[in-house]
Amino acid sequence: MKIRRSIAGVAFVASAALILTACSNAPEDSDETTAPTAEPTEAATGGTLTVAETNQFFSFNSNTSNGNVDINAKVTQYPTRAWFNYVDGSSFAAGNPGVAKDESFGTYEVVSEDPLTVKYTINEGVVWSDGEPVDEDDLLLSWAVDSGHYNSTDGSVSYFDYAGDTGTLGLTDFPEFGDDGRSMTVTYSSPAADWEYALAAEVPAHVVAKGAGLADGQALIDLFTKLADTAPTATAADPDLQKVADFWNTGFDSTILPSDPSLYLSSGPYIISDVVENQSVTLVPNEKYAGDLTAKLDSIVMRTIPDATAAVQALQNGEVDVISPQSSADTLTALDALSGVTVHKGDQLAYDHVDLTFNNGGPFDPATYGGDEAKALKVRQAFLKVIPRQAILDAIIIPQKADASILNSQLFVPAQAAYADSVANNGSDQFPGEPDIEGAKALLAEAGVPNPTVRFLYNVNNPNRVNAYTLIAAQATAAGFKVDDQGDAEWGSRLSDGSYDAVVFGWINSGVGVSGVPQIFGSTGGGNYNGFANAQVDELANTLVKTLDPDEQVNLQKQIDPLLFADAYGLPLFQSVGVDAVSDRVGGIADYNPSQSGVWWNVWDWTVNDG
Repeated sequence: MKIRRSIAGVAFVASAALILTACSNAPEDSDETTAPTAEPTEAATGGTLTVAETNQFFSFNSNTSNGNVDINAKVTQYPTRAWFNYVDGSSFAAGNPGVAKDESFGTYEVVSEDPLTVKYTINEGVVWSDGEPVDEDDLLLSWAVDSGHYNSTDGSVSYFDYAGDTGTLGLTDFPEFGDDGRSMTVTYSSPAADWEYALAAEVPAHVVAKGAGLADGQALIDLFTKLADTAPTATAADPDLQKVADFWNTGFDSTILPSDPSLYLSSGPYIISDVVENQSVTLVPNEKYAGDLTAKLDSIVMRTIPDATAAVQALQNGEVDVISPQSSADTLTALDALSGVTVHKGDQLAYDHVDLTFNNGGPFDPATYGGDEAKALKVRQAFLKVIPRQAILDAIIIPQKADASILNSQLFVPAQAAYADSVANNGSDQFPGEPDIEGAKALLAEAGVPNPTVRFLYNVNNPNRVNAYTLIAAQATAAGFKVDDQGDAEWGSRLSDGSYDAVVFGWINSGVGVSGVPQIFGSTGGGNYNGFANAQVDELANTLVKTLDPDEQVNLQKQIDPLLFADAYGLPLFQSVGVDAVSDRVGGIADYNPSQSGVWWNVWDWTVNDG
């Protein structure tokens, strides 16, 4: 799946539920960067806990469009980052999703409500694992990335390959710094719905600076300050800032532990000590961490076990202590048969969907037909009509949840009060659960496009995605489409490259905030991989991120939902079922967390008992 960090800039992340490498372009070692230690802190209570996840780790920066995958975030965010707040996984069980503040890292306060002005202060003594302070240069780098401030207003220059939405921090002017070097204040031009989730110290600025050839974090501040007024109107990229962006975009990507330890620094309770390509990631306590969320274990090993049956077997054999497998009827049956294990199950804040590509010269792109949107729309509608959503639901979800139904909204799930009302008015009924072969043929005939070729991307290692693709391809072929099988184990790295015409994957979100809507459906959203653009959607989404009233937020989303179906954006398939299983030797994992962080949200509370 695709996802993103704890909260700063709430967003969806892609979910492979079986996943999504690039070699790192790392800076040279310097005498200011020391290798992280693997020695446990005094607060550790000892022991090793092993977690099995389905996806392969491949990036130490989960905020890029390439790295924005659930497993990268699970490993590099909660364990290895300290932030002002985090999504409280226990709040979902209480029915009131929210955030918990970590004032041992720092504080934030509203110093003015009109205009909205927020001051962030990092506590003195908070450092990265190389001893470098976490301070204003880290906050400014995150602001620069997450605000989109340095992209030109005419779209000719774009720097950071950011996976989230820039709409919230995009409402702020260049920040002001305090005299202590650890505080930064931002002022909003309008109310901001997600202001509390908007800012965190995400990646070390001094590392990015050196990777771009700058002297240090202060040099990065100087560069951002110099270009603050001119960048939005520039017609050509600044070469120094482009180097910064290039390093931020790709410099932290690696399927192994980099030889340069600065590429995997930590500000949180744990630090990565080893990565075995496509097999495991090992975390140990970060001796430089001085906050309250102290590591209790000597080590945590995240093992990649894509096959759910193998994961269950590993749990049964005591090879792993916690598993978060691909949920299926067989998996649930096998877990129920185990003893000494607690199984958590529930609806995820995730859904599977088919998206069509609008801007790649393929069969769904108006440019293919000389800009004729009406013709492209008919071809898109024809393809959506052949998707056998009921058969997909019956094959994948019904065996796990007998009362599940087809998902008929891109923005709401059935448990939400707004779902039924939105579905009644969003036009989803033009794409019923059963395929309409004749209707699809008629649309292709009207468009004068009898046998279009559709390159279909999916995760070849995910049984659910393989199943969905197979069912769709059979019906599409019957309607006259030529389906080009683009099944790929590295599908996630292709999501934004335009090399496919249709894709099936999942989105999973944090459970708080509204910024995920423009992130995916806005024309400039970091998660808009398919080139969808609708001026009405943009206007409504931009209004949404400025709207504080929850009822009005729902109303705006109900206006967006039908526009997506009218444009044949794609189709939602089903809300995903999630499951994790925890050995009785493990403490600290008490409830099911349906959000993108899964069991990892309180990793600092984990313990093991071998007594």
